[in-house]
Amino acid sequence: MAQTTPNHTQSVVGWAAHDPSGKITPYIFKRRENGVNDVTIKILYCGICHTDIHHIKNDWGITMYPVVPGHEITGIITKVGSNVKNFKVGDRAAVGCLAAACMECEFCKDSQENYCDKIQFTYNGIFWDGSITYGGYSEMLVADYRFVVHVPENIAMDAAAPLLCAGITVFCPMKDNNLIDSPAKKRIGIVGLGGLGHVAVKFGKAFGHHVTVISTSPSKEKEAKELLGADEFILSTNAMQMQAGKRTLDFILDTVSAKHSLGPILELLEVNGTLSVVGAPEAPFELPSFPLIFGKRSVKGSMTGGMRETQEMMNVCGKYNITCNIEVIKPDQINEALDRLARNDVRYRFVIDIAGGARE
Repeated sequence: MAQTTPNHTQSVVGWAAHDPSGKITPYIFKRRENGVNDVTIKILYCGICHTDIHHIKNDWGITMYPVVPGHEITGIITKVGSNVKNFKVGDRAAVGCLAAACMECEFCKDSQENYCDKIQFTYNGIFWDGSITYGGYSEMLVADYRFVVHVPENIAMDAAAPLLCAGITVFCPMKDNNLIDSPAKKRIGIVGLGGLGHVAVKFGKAFGHHVTVISTSPSKEKEAKELLGADEFILSTNAMQMQAGKRTLDFILDTVSAKHSLGPILELLEVNGTLSVVGAPEAPFELPSFPLIFGKRSVKGSMTGGMRETQEMMNVCGKYNITCNIEVIKPDQINEALDRLARNDVRYRFVIDIAGGARE
């Protein structure tokens, strides 16, 4: 979708990586002026996602340096364009992974913009005007209002930020499998208890389901049950526990991004059960055929949601008071946080205090 090329005249303070070393340093860059379809957002908080690490280090070979990461953004709207609907100055707003799409294909027309062939992301993408997109590791953002959602008044802006990626990523497969406010209570499993997994547990419990956490880490059992309210815990490296768990679950959500076999996990599903995969290991999954064939089981993939689903997810979080468990940092701690995230040393998501620490 084309639009008039806006002037990129606004100087913005941000934090960027300039080469594959991945070191983040302060960076002054230009954003476009607020257009007729835009809102300008003063960024308060931005979550740190594992995807940020892949981009700053060019792990996927697609990084356009300098790259300003960040797609878990919350803030306050300071300006609205003349065509903007449903947003006004002062609104609590959020931006996730999506910055643009064609707005004309079947997916865009059904508010499934995330499946559009011409999708562009909040950072390291190419916007409609041909410019490279810069993300939320910055003091302000100009966004097309159709890719912005409201943040419910009752949830904290810092703990809400990771919902824009982690939250929507686990919400969509639950919705697709009729687990949102369903009268039929299910036995669901969550593989991995990290940034995505801990939100999935919260959703599962809020919707009244019996939740089992499946993890390779014995230490996660106490967290799963006492902190997050999980009903059961299976240590996936314990053969006896895995055997005891066979055919006990209706649905499993796999959030793990490390290489692993799906076979043992599939054995935990009932006949006709579904395994939904949202983790993205760099190496292919091991997927043996027998657990699929002899259990009539399904394996599905899922990514982030479209904008209608994202707003629905935020509204659900407001209804049930669901947010992420976070550790708030200042901008000068970004590199340390990225190093810790690479070692999985966070419970469960880092969030940068942009407004509180930007000019200190």
